[in-house]
Amino acid sequence: MTMFSFNRVDARPDASARNPSTAASDRQPFAVRLASDVLVAAGILALFGLIAWILPAIGEPIGPKGVPSQVSTDLADLPYYALRSVFRMFVALFFSLVFTFIYGTAAARCRRLSRVLIPLLDILQSVPILGFLSATITIWMVLFPGTMLGVEAASIFAIFTSQAWNMAFSFTRSLTSEPTELDEAARSLQLTRWQRFWTLDVPNAMIPLLWNCMMSVGGGWFFLTASEMISVNNRTYALPGIGSFVAQAAAEENLAAICWAIVTMVLVVLLIDVLLWKPLTAWAEKFRITQSESAVRKTSVVLTIIRQSHIDEMVAWLFRPVGDLLDTLTRPLGRTGGRWAADVKSARSRALDVVFTVLVLAACTFGLVQLMLVIHRDAGFGELGQAFVLGMVTFLRVALLTLVCSVIWVPIGAMIGMNPRVSRFMQPIVQVLASFPSNFTFPFVTLWFVACSVDINWGSILLMALGTQWYILFNVIAGASQIPDDLREMTRSFQLGRWQRWRDLILPAVFGSWVTGGITAAGGAWNASIVSEIVSYGRHTLTASGLGAYIAEATESGNTVKTIIGVTVMSVFVVAVNRLFWNPLQRMAERRFTLN
Repeated sequence: MTMFSFNRVDARPDASARNPSTAASDRQPFAVRLASDVLVAAGILALFGLIAWILPAIGEPIGPKGVPSQVSTDLADLPYYALRSVFRMFVALFFSLVFTFIYGTAAARCRRLSRVLIPLLDILQSVPILGFLSATITIWMVLFPGTMLGVEAASIFAIFTSQAWNMAFSFTRSLTSEPTELDEAARSLQLTRWQRFWTLDVPNAMIPLLWNCMMSVGGGWFFLTASEMISVNNRTYALPGIGSFVAQAAAEENLAAICWAIVTMVLVVLLIDVLLWKPLTAWAEKFRITQSESAVRKTSVVLTIIRQSHIDEMVAWLFRPVGDLLDTLTRPLGRTGGRWAADVKSARSRALDVVFTVLVLAACTFGLVQLMLVIHRDAGFGELGQAFVLGMVTFLRVALLTLVCSVIWVPIGAMIGMNPRVSRFMQPIVQVLASFPSNFTFPFVTLWFVACSVDINWGSILLMALGTQWYILFNVIAGASQIPDDLREMTRSFQLGRWQRWRDLILPAVFGSWVTGGITAAGGAWNASIVSEIVSYGRHTLTASGLGAYIAEATESGNTVKTIIGVTVMSVFVVAVNRLFWNPLQRMAERRFTLN
């Protein structure tokens, strides 16, 4: 059996003989390396300077009038607002990444916990951002009393809830679909769990995880308005940011301010793509599983400058003691195991499984009974039935959206991912489209709907698609980019026709990625319904019939029971669809369409 291996290079200074990029940088003239060092140092200093400039405003005390309910629409404030929004976005992304590593590893490696964590992830991704905000805003205000830090924490947590779930799904799938050869190699080398995590688990998941990080940032931008202009329990908390700027401009019917915010947003997205995503996607190419190097390599000017500098050597020198310490501390955790063993269970193991299942069922039953008692006492089951009817309406919108987006974006994503030249050209375009908060255009769309008499019940599908279709596209691009060059060359050697190539290689290779994208796109569409089924601009407000509008109205009016009913019904729909439709497809992908 052929042994696949990562096209991965050692980043340590003494590995230059094995690392072509490092060796090439060592051959650069001294002046070039010095200029690179200066540029990298200037970039690091600028980054820390901007953070130091922002931090005092984040923790400033709340004034005598309380937390502001609106922000200024002065155009001079736009750069500062954009910077505040970017800061929140990447703080939330950092916590999402930490959550992904911990949660995804536990869900993939612990057999008993997986029975709880994976269904729980379905529920968590189905809870709308307003549901999290209404339940946690008071907690954050209590944890950080008297300062704006409480509202900032609530906003960052809200952005986190729009980012973390698709990353966790992607990482879990990568762990459960690792090539058998690499799993056996890790066992043969007797790697500790810590060593395996950074040597195999993270590198194997790097490409899809990176694309899902991009998608998570895009999802965070989509909910930026709701997370910066927080309207819950009959109160509005406004934070300086580009999302709250657009919300305030829409309330004032200031189209010029909205247009300038859109221009600013496009510039921000392009800058992030050039400085962060393009270098990361080029760097992540070394983690592709292949036996031959791609003929067309992804490049990045920023990555080239970093490689020509001494920053990698300095980082390795600074963090090697930390890595050695963590390696020593984690050795008592034992040697690694990939997936849980398929051996025959002992009587003790079966007994523990029974006890664990009974405890989980008891906890779920107790929670369900308490929930039903609250609904019966404060609202009645008639309200619950109405919410289920509205949930069915939104479900039909989500199903139609997922089907149409899959038909459109699967072939496009596969072509982008398999062609490095197309990928290099299309990545910034796709990144702008995905990261651009489409709800910034909702005021214009609302005016168009009003002028053309478009029914919002159909128009809301378009609004939901603007923010969620990219989950499918990004996951398919990531899946297609992981197809080994050897298999592509084999299809050319056998002179397979276009249809045979798609049927026998491309579609099976991206099937698992499409399933992951479909799960997160459907979950994101449910979440997006809360901002897509009610749209407004000045005096015009359009409301669709659906569960998203039901939850948005209940949250804004402070009706806690109706909010709980809406969130519960949405969770039931999402979990049911995942259990009955997506999970069988995911098991089929793991069983039939992995590179083992």
